[in-house]
Amino acid sequence: MQDLATKFANMTIQSDFIFKKVMSRKRICKHLLEELLQIEIADINYIEAEKTLEPEYTNRGIRLDIIVADDKNTHYNLEMQVKNKKNPQTKAFVLPKRSRYYQALLDFDLLQAGQPYDLLPPTFIIFICIFDFFENGNYVYTFKKCCLEDLEPELPDKATTMILNTKGTHGEISKDLKSFYDYVNNHIVTTDFTKQIDNEISYLKLDTKVRREYMLMEARLLDERREGIAEGKDVGLVEGEAIGLARGEAEHKLKVAKLMLAKGCYSLQEITELSGLSLADVEKLKKEV
Repeated sequence: MQDLATKFANMTIQSDFIFKKVMSRKRICKHLLEELLQIEIADINYIEAEKTLEPEYTNRGIRLDIIVADDKNTHYNLEMQVKNKKNPQTKAFVLPKRSRYYQALLDFDLLQAGQPYDLLPPTFIIFICIFDFFENGNYVYTFKKCCLEDLEPELPDKATTMILNTKGTHGEISKDLKSFYDYVNNHIVTTDFTKQIDNEISYLKLDTKVRREYMLMEARLLDERREGIAEGKDVGLVEGEAIGLARGEAEHKLKVAKLMLAKGCYSLQEITELSGLSLADVEKLKKEV
């Protein structure tokens, strides 16, 4: 196994850590959004890079990578997805439900308790995938809510999900966006935009503070994993990891349900669906709250 120093030196933009650092550079993040959406953005503000939204960070690592807002108060959440993961129990791909959950987390944070719903700003959840989830070859898959009975009406909730496919071959995208895809896939520098990204990564790897931050993050994650294993050491390694994950998931579900109950605007059924708790557990929690 590579030691942490070697692992850090070999990381590319596909790494969550490097991706977050690169997209924390305003000129790069802003240009990527402009190229993707084919719009001009006067400025962007970082809500917080790697923002941990309530419910808090748990063993499952539920947090959003990059959240920015432009000058028109449109909010963007950018995520790098390297693997098309499946739930080991259900064998179902997690990306669709992950996008739904990220949208819920973002909306929770954007609308304060008691505020009217129409204050929710436009949002874009953007997954940069190193695989073609739908296997149709599109460079970009864009999703909004439409009417099944009549496909023309669109629900104007101003929430958009975009799944980018860096392996795509179909559709029209800008030269800089295509060069970004090539850089993500093969570390090929073909434009000034990808040259900026490549230079930024080189600078990051020379920064001792960044390297120290990475080491601390990896140490923290290792400690959390060991805690889960330690809890189940009497029943073996695999079981110990499962116990640690189960504990984190249970705590996470409770925090989601408590947050939704505190908002006071969700039905018990909605809380059950989004938190993953049973209806009986939600009803019991409501009485306690």
